[in-house]
Amino acid sequence: MSLFVTFSVNAQTKDFVILGGELSNSAATSVSDIDEVLPRMKALGLNTLLVPVYWEFLEPVEGQLDFTLVDRIIDVARQQGLKIVPLWFGAWKNSMSCYAPAWFKRDVKRFPRAVTAEGKPLEIASCFSDNVLQADLKAFSALMQHIAEKDPQREVVIMMQIENEIGMLESARDHSPLAEKAYKEERWAERYGTDDYADEKFMALHYARYVEHLAKAARGIHDMPLYVNAAMNSRGRKPGEYPSAGPLAHLADIWKAGAPSIDILAPDIYDTGFKSWASQYAMPLRPQDGGKIKNRLFIPESRCCENSGVRALYAFGEHQALGFSPFAIDQASPKETESVTQAYNLLRQVFSKLYTLNSKLNTWGLLFDQDDKERVIDDEGVVMTCRHYFTLPWDARATDGSTWPEGGAMLIRLGKYDYLLAGSGVVVDFKTRTEKQQEQKKQLGEDGFAEAGTTSQSSLSKFNGSRLGLLSVDEVTIDHQGQMQYLRRHNGDQSHQGRHARISVGDWKILHIQLYEYK
Repeated sequence: MSLFVTFSVNAQTKDFVILGGELSNSAATSVSDIDEVLPRMKALGLNTLLVPVYWEFLEPVEGQLDFTLVDRIIDVARQQGLKIVPLWFGAWKNSMSCYAPAWFKRDVKRFPRAVTAEGKPLEIASCFSDNVLQADLKAFSALMQHIAEKDPQREVVIMMQIENEIGMLESARDHSPLAEKAYKEERWAERYGTDDYADEKFMALHYARYVEHLAKAARGIHDMPLYVNAAMNSRGRKPGEYPSAGPLAHLADIWKAGAPSIDILAPDIYDTGFKSWASQYAMPLRPQDGGKIKNRLFIPESRCCENSGVRALYAFGEHQALGFSPFAIDQASPKETESVTQAYNLLRQVFSKLYTLNSKLNTWGLLFDQDDKERVIDDEGVVMTCRHYFTLPWDARATDGSTWPEGGAMLIRLGKYDYLLAGSGVVVDFKTRTEKQQEQKKQLGEDGFAEAGTTSQSSLSKFNGSRLGLLSVDEVTIDHQGQMQYLRRHNGDQSHQGRHARISVGDWKILHIQLYEYK
């Protein structure tokens, strides 16, 4: 599977991955803010910005459109060499209709709200209202038409998000008169039941059908990749307690059926369990469907923190993600953005190499923390034991009582016995299968050698088979043509006398590792 998204630039095609960041919600509400923030984001090493486009500013008076902010975003992005993914804050943003214009909000008769089972009106426009749909669709279509005229070759605007974190709150479904009419006509209760999860499916189908109207319009005006994003159903919450019925993994089939013009269902990952959430959205089709991807992983929002960089490396390495984007990166501290800058620097180099090679190369993502410390990968007989750097015995930070920073990397097989490791805070050793099977666990002292008296008699039994050794471990950089440039050899103490390749916590490196087999 290709690691890249292809888009048109001046009638040519280029491969691209999104090393992104999403701006905070109010970062593009004035020209001065746009002028300040976009160059600052470019300096962090991003190649793409996810930027809100607000209905309330686009159409402050019904029928009167103002593209001042949109034009400024595109113009400054073009000057800075940035790509843009607009986020349509239309009828819904994080469930609520807070970015709808004042004329829409005030006219609740014409633009009705969703209602709870108890009859409480919500600040959520009802997706069952054709008036809501037509007003939203008209503004969104005008936006797409303007972008098509402003950036016809998609040199700047490369992708579009429709709405933002759609979902019901307080109730699992809308109980407004229009919603109740549809619910009864479709005989939903008789067909699917009356619990909260059945109600959530009902809403998911109708939200998806609503979005499909906008997506089909976009396809006809200015064709580009389209996606919708979801707030996760986390922490044991039930429908109505989280933004229910959005494009969640357990509702993917409903969303794919209801909105076939949408390319990607995307997770916004803020909670713990990053690997689990990511894997739910990297959805392969069944083998009989040709092994294609049903849903390409794209993470438009993730908590911006000191672990963001290694999480990006994991997403690209493990799932061949289309892109990764920490949220509110414009408001994050330098300590938080540093990991993003460092990781994107490594990824930019790695992708320069991969552009020149077979796109079907084996890649893996590594991501470790204090509880999830180890992963064993068997690559056609090369058994790689990958661990958090703090599993080594000599770093005092491992046992000082502090929470371990996450360690992570992208691991790439260039050829037989030939690997790249790009990341921070990881250690990898390499063994044959027979060597791994005969491996004996040893308790190591702070010098990395076995503690006295811990070698068992069984470990002295006769060894059978061959072993793998480190031929070389070179720290490298990779230029824009994909050529590796040698920096230094890691040997002796830096490889524990040929036992492993490692990158310490706080360091960000690319290692070129070559192996050999011996008996």
